[in-house]
Amino acid sequence: MSISQHFCDVGQWAQTHFGGVPLGDVRRTRRVCTLAAGWARQPGASIPRLGAGSAYAGKAAYHLLSSAAATPDTLQGPHRALVLQQLQQAGIYLLLEDTTQLRWAPATARRAGLGPVGASVSGEQGVLLHSLVAARWPGGSGSSAATRPPLPLLGLLDQQFYVRQARSAAEKAHPHGGTRSRQGRARESDLWAQSLRAIGSPPSQGRWVVVADRGADIYAHLYQCQQQGLGFVVRAAQDRGLAAAAGGSAATLFAVARAQPSAGQMELPLRARPGQAARLAHLQVSYCPGLALRAPQRPGASAGKGPPVAASVVRVWEPGGKLEWLLLCDDVVLNGPQARERAQQYASRWLMEDFHKALKTGLGAERLQLHTAARLFAAVALLSVVALALVDLREHSRQRPDAPAETAGLSTLYLSVLRSQRSRPLQTVRQVYYALAGLGGHLGRAGDGPPGWQTLWLGMVHLRYLVEGVELAAQLPREEH
Repeated sequence: MSISQHFCDVGQWAQTHFGGVPLGDVRRTRRVCTLAAGWARQPGASIPRLGAGSAYAGKAAYHLLSSAAATPDTLQGPHRALVLQQLQQAGIYLLLEDTTQLRWAPATARRAGLGPVGASVSGEQGVLLHSLVAARWPGGSGSSAATRPPLPLLGLLDQQFYVRQARSAAEKAHPHGGTRSRQGRARESDLWAQSLRAIGSPPSQGRWVVVADRGADIYAHLYQCQQQGLGFVVRAAQDRGLAAAAGGSAATLFAVARAQPSAGQMELPLRARPGQAARLAHLQVSYCPGLALRAPQRPGASAGKGPPVAASVVRVWEPGGKLEWLLLCDDVVLNGPQARERAQQYASRWLMEDFHKALKTGLGAERLQLHTAARLFAAVALLSVVALALVDLREHSRQRPDAPAETAGLSTLYLSVLRSQRSRPLQTVRQVYYALAGLGGHLGRAGDGPPGWQTLWLGMVHLRYLVEGVELAAQLPREEH
């Protein structure tokens, strides 16, 4: 079950993911569902707007978010349990892991419980949000033509809020470390391994693959994956030393990876970025199995004293261009199709960027006017689940585009209203989602490409208004003639 299932019926959707939140009072649990359903119905709406101007509803929402029991772990508990239950089924699952900054502009008074972010020149406060998202991988998709298959997003497995602390005077006096205060403080790099410890190990019939960017190229993180039986596809950031083979000399990771010949080609659509238009990159792929990543030097232990991490390396590069990925993989990569599949799995990491954009831009997490960290974190915990459902709308629209329209995930009433509004037959999933995107402003021209998640959720909001209008009209008394 993907996270956007029943998303058209926000009440049922919220009950599925938050109906079992244990807050000691059934009224508080209902309020959690009401808040989540409200943000699903009106993404980006303020809390007063969610209450339709009701002073009581707004006050009850603020009271809930400030409750000591309403922690992010508690609020997301039933949702995480539902996701973990699905991971017990046979198959391959990607565990997408990433960190982003949430920033809030200076308020009248500083928000209690937040820390410095960025350069903090403007006085912004914030938190590091570290998320672990599960997605189902179809497998056998080592095609040279597609960057990745569309993936059903299952939801959040873990989420951590890390508040940075201002450096003490002792640390400022010794910027290169060595002080007891720095050594005793929790490290931001620990977030990666902590998330994995929270989920345990996969069942015997399943494979869980951690997919992450260069921030996850941490020896402790890779070793944690190995210890828990987790796979990994992590972009290398460190030119790590390799354990020497018997009778051989030690080498470095980057030199070995770049010495391998091309094993095939693949195409990768690159997104538009500031100063760079969207384009299709033509890439080469190579691989090298059977490596052993040497343990780095650590306090009290020299380099190589810890156990090595077994890995393969897959190199993806654009001849004459700037794009190059060096991907650390836990399994033994033996051919070009397997190497391309690892590259496609890594490309799925972009779903995390979409998730962060949905959370910040679509749902306005950084526009929240709450004045304590506890309230902000509780609200972000709910908004995060909604944000993943928004992104999954796009993924669901592309998984089986030629399937019957009735399998698109809309209820019978929603599909009937959409068909009436568009005045045309909608027979396939593709036609349903293009009609939905049309309500969100998608023109459907030949060069426009398939609709994205923002257009789809705008269309869903429009369709909800139409359905609510139909339901209200059915309840109005008929005038006597």
